[in-house]
Amino acid sequence: MATAWNPENITDVAESVGINHLKPEVRNALSRDVEYRLAQVIEEALKFMKHAKRTILWSQDIAQALRVLDVEPLYGYDSTRPLRYGEASIGPGQPLFYVEDEEVDFEKLINAPLPKVPREISLTGHWLALEGVQPSIPQNPTSLDSRNLELLQKGPNANPNLAAMNSIENTTTKPHVKHILSQELQLYFEKVCKAVLDEQQDEYRSAGLASLQNDPGLHQLVPYFVQFVAEKVTHNLKDLFVLTQMMHVTDALVRNPHLHIEPYVASMVPSVLTCLIGRTLGSGIGSLDHFDLRDLAASLLAHLCRKYSKSSKTLKPRLARSCLKNFLDPKKPFGTHYGAILGLSAAGGPDAVRVLIVPNLEEYETLIRDEIASSGTRQAEAEKVVAAILNVLGTLVEDGMPMTNGHTDEGVAEIRRKLIENVGDLIGSRIADSGHIQLAKEVLDCFRT
Repeated sequence: MATAWNPENITDVAESVGINHLKPEVRNALSRDVEYRLAQVIEEALKFMKHAKRTILWSQDIAQALRVLDVEPLYGYDSTRPLRYGEASIGPGQPLFYVEDEEVDFEKLINAPLPKVPREISLTGHWLALEGVQPSIPQNPTSLDSRNLELLQKGPNANPNLAAMNSIENTTTKPHVKHILSQELQLYFEKVCKAVLDEQQDEYRSAGLASLQNDPGLHQLVPYFVQFVAEKVTHNLKDLFVLTQMMHVTDALVRNPHLHIEPYVASMVPSVLTCLIGRTLGSGIGSLDHFDLRDLAASLLAHLCRKYSKSSKTLKPRLARSCLKNFLDPKKPFGTHYGAILGLSAAGGPDAVRVLIVPNLEEYETLIRDEIASSGTRQAEAEKVVAAILNVLGTLVEDGMPMTNGHTDEGVAEIRRKLIENVGDLIGSRIADSGHIQLAKEVLDCFRT
């Protein structure tokens, strides 16, 4: 059955999100679904147009239809003048509608005055409430201001002198008030920051992290520790010790049962992602120590997703999108690919591995095959990436025990052939040589419709 919606549009959208091999039957099914959704939106929009007793469909009708269907509305500016459509005939029973162009006098257009320069956009942010307490800053009204505003007259006949009578004529000039910490908290913050960066005394460092993980009463210091971690990660990308300690600090804050970390998750994630998929971590040339840091960041990212994905619906999709983009970029180093693979598994679990990693393994093997056959640091990094791929593929199997009994040599050979055909010779051979038949079946199931 032919559809009015061009299936090639579905292919273009799929390729833009990394799905390069979309089957024709899936493409046609999605095309029919898009056509059905468009017809549903237009039908609802026509209802709003008829209720408004209009014969022209407006963009507001489409927005209301999307709202009724519980779909995210379109954003932007709608025209104040409706578009005028003309009708032309290209054959018997085949009308063609087009937007009529407005004729403008060229001389009149040239001599018309220039429009006013728009005002520059300026944005500023402030805390409306911090841990349930409204800070005293100029953007937030104080209790005295609220009381004075209640005493003022409202309406067009209000007395302009009443403000001076209430002694609020200078309310526009208010000093900026900073968030004030007690001396004890300031001293605690300095001591903990110094302790976690002390390379000589392990006990001092462990005590500081244990305090962050268990002590109550640290609510006011949470934004300061988040900013401290972000600054240290940004300015110490070549120092693996500092980066590792910042991940430990973040992990301690997240695991503290007395702290409400949810408002600060969005500020924590960039630091964790930097340590996970950063291009260059550490200063040692040929060193593999940065892989331990990426493992730590991946475990922390998985903990954040498990704990806060329900309250933040966009957390997992944004993390998966960032990791997939780095995994599919052939110009990124193997360290970034390693972190992206672990990040996809941490953010999306087995479903992300099944949908985003497995279909791209055959194409990714062309990038890593030559490095595996070489020697030196590049070969060691490539082996790390292969180990990470096999590790995340293991999450597809619920039972971790290999299942080899009950399979003949011919069956095992056939499974090996199918694995090499679908995921490439390198990864397919590694899975087949492991003897984990259940894992091989799970990987092959990813290619079945």
